[in-house]
Amino acid sequence: MSDLFSKNYFEIFNLPVSFDLDTDSLAVLYRELQKEIHPDKFVNAGEQQSRLAVQMTSLVNQAFDTLKSPVSRAHYLLKLAGLDIDHDQDTTMDPMFLMEQMELREEIESVRTKDDPLAEIDHLLSQVKKTMSAVMQSFADAYQSEDFTKAHEWSRKMQFLNKNAQELDEIAVAIEDELLG
Repeated sequence: MSDLFSKNYFEIFNLPVSFDLDTDSLAVLYRELQKEIHPDKFVNAGEQQSRLAVQMTSLVNQAFDTLKSPVSRAHYLLKLAGLDIDHDQDTTMDPMFLMEQMELREEIESVRTKDDPLAEIDHLLSQVKKTMSAVMQSFADAYQSEDFTKAHEWSRKMQFLNKNAQELDEIAVAIEDELLG
């Protein structure tokens, strides 16, 4: 089991290194692996084995969290390809995409002023998810063809879209809490 430390996250779950991933299957593999390495199974095995089990569990958790998220998975794939990317320092981006994001930001900021803010959030989330799906496919295509520069650009777009979707979800929860409270 300690050979897990020498594997990349895909290898830990015996998956091919690819952006396209069945997250339901990943979750099943994760649960199976957790059963094998859970620290409780090593309580009587000695301190070193117990510590190793804790470390393996942590590694498997980190691998699962990384692979289940499309944005994190994309960043990890680029890292495996040898790109050390700092998205916070890289400020260049497709101007058309940035304009679309600025318009979306304005819509998100004004969502509470709409007659039916939850319906507006659903509409915006639908748009974001549709765009995200296309961007994810573009990332997968660029990564598959080893155009890592393009893949990097697509991963940054995924990051923007993911942040917008999270913000819309948070606003929806806040509005629902206000309605119930």
